[in-house]
Amino acid sequence: MYSYMMSHSGVIPQALQGTAADPVMFMSGKELYLSEEYSKIRNFLFFIATPLEWLLYFLVLVIGVSRYFEKVAIAQSKWRLVQNAGYLFFLSGFLYIVLLPFNYYRYSLSKSYGISTQTLSSWLRDGLVDFGVNFVTTFIIVTVLYWLIRKSAKRWWLYAWLLMIPMTLFVTFIQPVVIAPLYNDFYPLKDKELEAKILAFAGQAHIPATHVYEVNMAEKTNALNAYVAGIGSNARIVLWDTTLNRLSEDEVLFIMAHEMGHYVEKHVYWGITGYLALAFVGFWLTAKGMTWLIARYGRLLHIDKLSDIRSFPLFLLMLSMLLFLSNPLSNYVSRYQEIRADDYAIALTKDKQAAVTAFQKLTIAGLSEVNPPTLVKWFRYTHPTMLERIQKVDEQEPK
Repeated sequence: MYSYMMSHSGVIPQALQGTAADPVMFMSGKELYLSEEYSKIRNFLFFIATPLEWLLYFLVLVIGVSRYFEKVAIAQSKWRLVQNAGYLFFLSGFLYIVLLPFNYYRYSLSKSYGISTQTLSSWLRDGLVDFGVNFVTTFIIVTVLYWLIRKSAKRWWLYAWLLMIPMTLFVTFIQPVVIAPLYNDFYPLKDKELEAKILAFAGQAHIPATHVYEVNMAEKTNALNAYVAGIGSNARIVLWDTTLNRLSEDEVLFIMAHEMGHYVEKHVYWGITGYLALAFVGFWLTAKGMTWLIARYGRLLHIDKLSDIRSFPLFLLMLSMLLFLSNPLSNYVSRYQEIRADDYAIALTKDKQAAVTAFQKLTIAGLSEVNPPTLVKWFRYTHPTMLERIQKVDEQEPK
C-alpha cells in the first residue's frame, strides 16, 4: 500500500486545473505540502493499524494470554457475571496498554500538523472515557452473546442479530443526549439570529428541534464539523464552535442544510438497515468460521469450545476482518448519501458559492487530500473527495 500510494499521489486532472476544485487556487504552498505529507502518513497508518489489530488478537490467543485472563477471572468468583467482568477488564486493559503507544503517535501526529489542539491530559481523559464506555457496552454484549452460545450452539448468531435490532435503535436514540456529553460540553447556540435561520431550515425538513446546540471543540481540534444526530424526539442539531469561528454565515447555513439533507433523506434509518444487513451476514460467517477454526486449530488457539469466553478475541478478529472487507461497499453507500445531501443543500440554500468556499475551508482546516488514490478512497473515504464535491457544486445550477 505504501508503494501504491507513493506512485498514485493525487494529481489534479488537467481539465480541472485552475478551477475552484484545484487546491492550488485556494491553498498556500505550505498548506499544499502539509496536506500531501499528512495524508500520506494517515493513509499508511490506516493500512498498518488494521493488520496490527488482527495480529494482536491472534497473539493474545496463541500465546495463551486470553486463556490466562479467563483462569484468573474464574479464580476470583464463582459468579459468571463477575467472571465475565473480570475477564473483559483484564483483556480490555491489556489491549488498551499495548495499543497506547500507537494511539499516542496518531495523537501527536495530528497535533504536530496543527489539526489537534487537545492537551495530553484531555486526550488521556477521553481515552479513559472511551475505555469505560466500551467496557460497559462490551460487558453487556459478551454476557448476552455467550449465554446464547451456551443455549444454542447452532443458532446463537441469529438470536444475537435479532437482539442487535432494538439495541442499535436504542443507542442511536440516546447517543446525542447521553453519550456525546461525556466528551464535550453542549449549550444552546449563542447567535440567536443564526439559530433562527437554522431552525427555519429545520422546520422545512420536519426536524423536531427547538434549539441548535454549540459544542466546544476548539479546545480539542481545528477541524470543522456539524451534524444532526439522534432519532425522533432526541434529534439534535449541533455545530462545532470551530465551524462558527471559521465559516461565514452563508457557509454555515449550507453546511447545516447538508446535514438536514441526511435527515430528510432518512439516511440514519438507511444506515441502520444497511448496518444490520451487514451484521446478519457477518454474524453468520463469524459463527461458521469460529466453529471451523476451533475444531481444526483449537489447541493452537488454546480454545476448547466455542462457549469458552477465552474465544472472544477470535470473535473480534473475525469481525474486524469482515468489517475491513466490507469497507468499500459501506463507504460507497455513504459517499452516495453525501452527494444526495449536497444536492439537497444546494436546492434549499440556492447558494453554490457558499458551498464551494465552505468545502475549500474544510479542506484547509483538516489538511484533506483533495484527490486521493483510488484504493485509499475505497477503503477510507465515507465522503466524496473534495475534488468531486467542489467540482459538482461549482458546475451545478440550483433548482
